[in-house]
Amino acid sequence: METNKKITGGIYLIANAALEQELLLNKLNEALKSGVSIVQLYNTENESLVQSIDINLICSLCHQYKVPVLVNNNWSLLDRTLLDGVHFDKIPIDFEEIKNSINKNFLTGITCSNDLEIVKWANEQHFNYISFCSMFPSSTANSCELVAFETIKKAREITQIPFFVAGGINLTNINQLAALPVSGIAVISGIMGAIDIANTTQNYITELNKITTI
Repeated sequence: METNKKITGGIYLIANAALEQELLLNKLNEALKSGVSIVQLYNTENESLVQSIDINLICSLCHQYKVPVLVNNNWSLLDRTLLDGVHFDKIPIDFEEIKNSINKNFLTGITCSNDLEIVKWANEQHFNYISFCSMFPSSTANSCELVAFETIKKAREITQIPFFVAGGINLTNINQLAALPVSGIAVISGIMGAIDIANTTQNYITELNKITTI
Protein backbone atom coordinates (compact mmCIF):
# COMPACT_ATOMS: atom_id res chain seq x y z
CA MET A 1 0.00 0.00 0.00
CA GLU A 2 1.40 3.39 -0.95
CA THR A 3 2.00 5.94 1.75
CA ASN A 4 1.02 9.56 1.56
CA LYS A 5 4.20 11.13 0.20
CA LYS A 6 2.85 14.67 0.47
CA ILE A 7 3.00 16.17 3.93
CA THR A 8 0.35 18.80 4.46
CA GLY A 9 -0.37 18.81 8.19
CA GLY A 10 -2.17 16.94 10.94
CA ILE A 11 -0.92 15.13 14.02
CA TYR A 12 2.79 14.32 13.82
CA LEU A 13 3.51 11.54 16.31
CA ILE A 14 7.08 11.16 17.62
CA ALA A 15 7.75 7.70 19.02
CA ASN A 16 10.63 6.18 20.96
CA ALA A 17 12.03 3.29 18.94
CA ALA A 18 13.64 1.94 22.12
CA LEU A 19 10.28 0.94 23.58
CA GLU A 20 9.62 -2.77 23.80
CA GLN A 21 8.47 -3.59 20.30
CA GLU A 22 5.07 -5.13 21.02
CA LEU A 23 4.23 -2.21 23.30
CA LEU A 24 5.38 0.28 20.66
CA LEU A 25 3.36 -1.40 17.92
CA ASN A 26 0.24 -1.48 20.10
CA LYS A 27 0.57 2.21 20.98
CA LEU A 28 1.20 3.15 17.35
CA ASN A 29 -1.75 1.12 16.13
CA GLU A 30 -4.10 2.90 18.54
CA ALA A 31 -2.86 6.29 17.35
CA LEU A 32 -2.83 5.36 13.66
CA LYS A 33 -6.39 4.09 13.60
CA SER A 34 -7.45 7.36 15.23
CA GLY A 35 -5.96 9.55 12.52
CA VAL A 36 -2.27 10.32 13.06
CA SER A 37 -0.77 11.73 9.84
CA ILE A 38 2.99 11.21 10.28
CA VAL A 39 5.22 9.09 12.51
CA GLN A 40 8.81 9.83 13.46
CA LEU A 41 11.11 7.36 15.23
CA TYR A 42 13.83 8.59 17.56
CA ASN A 43 16.50 6.72 19.54
CA THR A 44 17.83 4.93 16.46
CA GLU A 45 21.44 6.14 16.67
CA ASN A 46 22.60 3.11 18.66
CA GLU A 47 23.37 0.40 16.10
CA SER A 48 22.89 -2.43 18.58
CA LEU A 49 19.45 -1.04 19.42
CA VAL A 50 18.56 -0.76 15.74
CA GLN A 51 19.50 -4.39 15.25
CA SER A 52 17.18 -5.37 18.10
CA ILE A 53 14.08 -3.75 16.62
CA ASP A 54 12.27 -4.42 13.38
CA ILE A 55 11.96 -1.01 11.77
CA ASN A 56 10.35 -2.54 8.71
CA LEU A 57 7.60 -4.03 10.87
CA ILE A 58 6.91 -0.57 12.31
CA CYS A 59 6.91 0.94 8.82
CA SER A 60 4.60 -1.76 7.48
CA LEU A 61 2.08 -1.04 10.23
CA CYS A 62 2.13 2.68 9.49
CA HIS A 63 1.93 2.08 5.75
CA GLN A 64 -1.28 0.12 6.26
CA TYR A 65 -2.76 3.47 7.23
CA LYS A 66 -0.90 5.28 4.41
CA VAL A 67 1.16 7.11 7.03
CA PRO A 68 4.83 7.88 6.26
CA VAL A 69 7.56 7.09 8.76
CA LEU A 70 10.59 9.33 9.25
CA VAL A 71 13.70 8.71 11.29
CA ASN A 72 15.29 11.30 13.52
CA ASN A 73 18.72 12.24 12.07
CA ASN A 74 19.89 8.69 11.28
CA TRP A 75 19.48 9.02 7.51
CA SER A 76 21.75 6.02 6.84
CA LEU A 77 18.80 3.77 7.72
CA LEU A 78 16.79 4.92 4.70
CA ASP A 79 18.45 2.60 2.20
CA ARG A 80 18.28 -0.37 4.59
CA THR A 81 14.63 -0.08 5.58
CA LEU A 82 11.15 0.94 4.48
CA LEU A 83 11.56 4.33 6.14
CA ASP A 84 10.13 7.18 4.09
CA GLY A 85 12.28 10.09 5.19
CA VAL A 86 14.48 11.82 7.71
CA HIS A 87 13.98 14.63 10.21
CA PHE A 88 17.07 16.69 11.00
CA ASP A 89 17.50 18.47 14.32
CA LYS A 90 19.85 20.95 12.64
CA ILE A 91 21.19 21.75 9.19
CA PRO A 92 23.44 18.84 8.10
CA ILE A 93 26.73 20.17 6.76
CA ASP A 94 26.91 17.34 4.21
CA PHE A 95 23.35 17.47 2.91
CA GLU A 96 24.34 17.24 -0.76
CA GLU A 97 26.36 14.13 0.00
CA ILE A 98 23.45 12.68 1.95
CA LYS A 99 21.05 13.23 -0.95
CA ASN A 100 23.44 11.61 -3.41
CA SER A 101 24.03 8.59 -1.20
CA ILE A 102 20.36 7.65 -0.70
CA ASN A 103 18.99 5.56 -3.53
CA LYS A 104 15.35 6.51 -3.27
CA ASN A 105 13.14 9.56 -3.00
CA PHE A 106 12.67 10.55 0.62
CA LEU A 107 10.80 13.09 2.74
CA THR A 108 12.70 15.76 4.64
CA GLY A 109 11.95 17.90 7.66
CA ILE A 110 13.95 20.03 10.05
CA THR A 111 13.64 21.58 13.49
CA CYS A 112 13.76 25.36 13.79
CA SER A 113 13.71 27.52 16.89
CA ASN A 114 14.03 31.25 16.31
CA ASP A 115 16.62 31.16 13.53
CA LEU A 116 15.01 32.25 10.28
CA GLU A 117 18.17 31.27 8.39
CA ILE A 118 17.12 27.66 8.91
CA VAL A 119 13.75 28.49 7.35
CA LYS A 120 15.47 30.07 4.36
CA TRP A 121 17.77 27.07 3.95
CA ALA A 122 14.92 24.55 4.18
CA ASN A 123 12.95 26.52 1.63
CA GLU A 124 15.91 26.57 -0.78
CA GLN A 125 16.36 22.82 -0.32
CA HIS A 126 12.65 22.16 -0.96
CA PHE A 127 12.08 20.47 2.38
CA ASN A 128 8.67 18.93 2.99
CA TYR A 129 8.06 20.67 6.32
CA ILE A 130 9.57 22.69 9.16
CA SER A 131 8.91 21.97 12.84
CA PHE A 132 9.22 24.80 15.36
CA CYS A 133 10.33 23.75 18.85
CA SER A 134 9.61 24.43 21.62
CA MET A 135 6.35 26.32 21.84
CA PHE A 136 5.91 25.73 25.57
CA PRO A 137 8.15 24.36 28.33
CA SER A 138 8.45 20.59 27.89
CA SER A 139 10.29 17.72 29.55
CA THR A 140 10.60 15.89 26.21
CA ALA A 141 11.77 18.94 24.26
CA ASN A 142 14.09 20.33 26.90
CA SER A 143 16.92 20.93 24.41
CA CYS A 144 14.84 23.46 22.47
CA GLU A 145 14.62 27.15 23.24
CA LEU A 146 11.15 28.65 23.42
CA VAL A 147 9.97 29.88 20.04
CA ALA A 148 8.54 33.37 19.75
CA PHE A 149 5.16 33.35 18.04
CA GLU A 150 6.38 36.27 15.94
CA THR A 151 9.14 34.04 14.52
CA ILE A 152 6.60 31.71 12.96
CA LYS A 153 4.65 34.61 11.48
CA LYS A 154 7.83 36.00 9.93
CA ALA A 155 8.76 32.53 8.67
CA ARG A 156 5.51 32.33 6.74
CA GLU A 157 6.63 35.38 4.76
CA ILE A 158 9.65 33.36 3.60
CA THR A 159 8.05 30.08 2.57
CA GLN A 160 4.81 28.17 2.07
CA ILE A 161 6.32 24.91 3.39
CA PRO A 162 3.95 23.32 5.92
CA PHE A 163 4.72 24.34 9.51
CA PHE A 164 4.41 22.04 12.49
CA VAL A 165 4.84 23.16 16.08
CA ALA A 166 6.17 21.03 18.91
CA GLY A 167 7.09 21.08 22.56
CA GLY A 168 4.78 21.16 25.55
CA ILE A 169 1.58 21.25 23.48
CA ASN A 170 -1.41 19.71 25.22
CA LEU A 171 -5.18 19.77 24.97
CA THR A 172 -5.48 22.78 27.28
CA ASN A 173 -2.97 25.10 25.60
CA ILE A 174 -3.29 24.17 21.92
CA ASN A 175 -5.89 26.94 21.49
CA GLN A 176 -3.11 29.48 22.12
CA LEU A 177 -1.67 28.54 18.72
CA ALA A 178 -4.77 29.68 16.83
CA ALA A 179 -3.16 32.90 15.58
CA LEU A 180 -0.21 31.08 14.00
CA PRO A 181 0.11 29.88 10.38
CA VAL A 182 0.62 26.22 11.29
CA SER A 183 -0.62 23.06 9.59
CA GLY A 184 -0.06 20.56 12.36
CA ILE A 185 1.35 19.74 15.76
CA ALA A 186 4.01 17.28 16.85
CA VAL A 187 3.26 15.26 19.96
CA ILE A 188 5.30 12.76 21.98
CA SER A 189 4.18 12.01 25.54
CA GLY A 190 0.79 13.69 25.08
CA ILE A 191 -0.26 10.69 23.00
CA MET A 192 2.30 7.95 23.63
CA GLY A 193 1.93 8.38 27.39
CA ALA A 194 -1.86 8.58 27.39
CA ILE A 195 -3.96 5.91 29.07
CA ASP A 196 -6.47 5.98 26.21
CA ILE A 197 -4.35 6.70 23.14
CA ALA A 198 -7.18 6.38 20.62
CA ASN A 199 -9.46 8.84 22.38
CA THR A 200 -6.61 11.23 23.17
CA THR A 201 -5.50 11.26 19.52
CA GLN A 202 -9.05 12.04 18.39
CA ASN A 203 -9.20 14.89 20.91
CA TYR A 204 -5.96 16.34 19.56
CA ILE A 205 -7.32 16.17 16.02
CA THR A 206 -10.53 17.89 17.08
CA GLU A 207 -8.62 20.71 18.77
CA LEU A 208 -6.19 21.02 15.85
CA ASN A 209 -9.06 21.37 13.41
CA LYS A 210 -10.29 24.35 15.39
CA ILE A 211 -7.09 26.30 14.79
CA THR A 212 -6.20 25.24 11.23
CA THR A 213 -7.87 24.83 7.88
CA ILE A 214 -6.14 21.49 7.21
